[in-house]
Amino acid sequence: MKKLTVSFLKRGLMAAAGGPLILAVIYACLAAAGKVTAMDPLKVCTEIITVTVMAFIAAGVGVVYSVEKLPMLHATLIHAAALYADYLLIYLFNEWIPRSARGIGVFTLIYVCGYAVIWLFVLFSIKMRIRRLNRCLKEEKA
Repeated sequence: MKKLTVSFLKRGLMAAAGGPLILAVIYACLAAAGKVTAMDPLKVCTEIITVTVMAFIAAGVGVVYSVEKLPMLHATLIHAAALYADYLLIYLFNEWIPRSARGIGVFTLIYVCGYAVIWLFVLFSIKMRIRRLNRCLKEEKA
């Protein structure tokens, strides 16, 4: 358990530096949509801290894949749920999405689609790598 905790902390600390960068991208999108024209310094500070926490948790939760006794499906479900809760709570706290059933519904739909697309890419890349390794093993035996 100590090893997983240390791994979580290391992953989180490496990603936390990206928090302000994530916030800059969010503000650029909001500005492009005409939603942000002036910025309150206290709000900006709060959002920098919360996005840094969000990045820390998002990176750290990947440690779930290091638990050998945990089936891949369970690890993926835990990972997806933890990221969803992390993102949703930070987005609601910072008022980046409306606090309504529709706002949360749209966020959820986008999250599920995005997560599925990313995991399809991961799955296909793993399958391609396995095929390549199997080919190399067959060539060695021949």
